[in-house]
Amino acid sequence: MDPHLLRTFVEVAETGSFSAAAERLRYTQSAVSQQIAALEADLGTALLTRRPVALTAAGERLLRHARLLLVRLAAARADVTRTAAPPGRLGLALTPLAWTPPVAAALARIRATSARLRPRLLIADLPAVVTATATGATDLGLVDGFTAPSDPLRLPEPGDPRPVRVTESPAVVAVPAGHPLARHASVDLADLADAYWIEASRVAPLDRLPVDGLRAGLHYDGAEVTVLTGLVAAGHGLALLPAPLLAGRADLVAVPIGAPRLVHRVELLRAPAAADPTEPAARLAALLTG
Repeated sequence: MDPHLLRTFVEVAETGSFSAAAERLRYTQSAVSQQIAALEADLGTALLTRRPVALTAAGERLLRHARLLLVRLAAARADVTRTAAPPGRLGLALTPLAWTPPVAAALARIRATSARLRPRLLIADLPAVVTATATGATDLGLVDGFTAPSDPLRLPEPGDPRPVRVTESPAVVAVPAGHPLARHASVDLADLADAYWIEASRVAPLDRLPVDGLRAGLHYDGAEVTVLTGLVAAGHGLALLPAPLLAGRADLVAVPIGAPRLVHRVELLRAPAAADPTEPAARLAALLTG
C-alpha cells in the first residue's frame, strides 16, 4: 500500500469530508477522490461510503493499521536523519505540568556536563507530545495527568506501550486564599460538581479527570501554567493541580482531596529507536527514572 494513499485515507476518515481532507493536504478534491479510489481498487473493497462520508467495516480496520503504519514510517525517517544530526542534539517534548523541579534539575545536570548540548523544548498538549515522541520528531516525551495512585496514565494512540513513571505527587484542588473551601481539611470532588471550574484544555483538561460532571465556568486555551494559577487566584474558578506547584503561594490554598484518591503523575516516553547510552537523551532518561 502506498503511504501517500494511506495518509489521504486517514485525513478523510478523521475529517469526515473529502473537501476538508483536500484542504488539509493542499490537494484538489478530485485528487483526493482519485487517491481513495486507487486505494480501494488496490485492496479490492470499499473503505468509505460517499454520501454521507463514513467508514465501512473494512475502512475501520484499515484506519487502525494506517495510523500505526504512518507513525512507524515517520519514526524510521526520524531515526535515519538522526544519524546526520549535529552532536549534542536533544529534543524534549512536554505537557505543561510535566515541567517539574526534578525535570529542570536533571536537564541542568546534563547541560553542565556538555558545553555542546543544544536542547530543544516543545511544550504542547498530551496528544501532540505522544505523537511527537512516537514519530521520533523528539527524542523524549514527558506527559502528565491525574490518576489513581500507582495507576499508569491513559495515553491516546499511538502511545508508548511502556511509559516509565518519573514522579507522583498529591493532587489538590487549588482555590483562592479566602475562599470558603480554603478552610476545609479535605474535599470530595463529587461535592464540587456545581462549583465553577477552569477548563484548561492544554494544561489540566476536565475531560481527562476520572470524575464526571465538573462544570466549566471559564475556558482557558493557553498552555501557561502561571496564567492558570493566576486565574484561580483571581477567583475565576477552581483547578485540579499537583500539590508541589502551589508550595509557597500566599494567594492560593491547596485543598487535599478526600475522594476519589488521586495523584498527579509524570511519565517518560522514549522515541521508538533504541538510543545509544552515551547520547544526551539516554543520559537524561536515566536521571529522570533512576
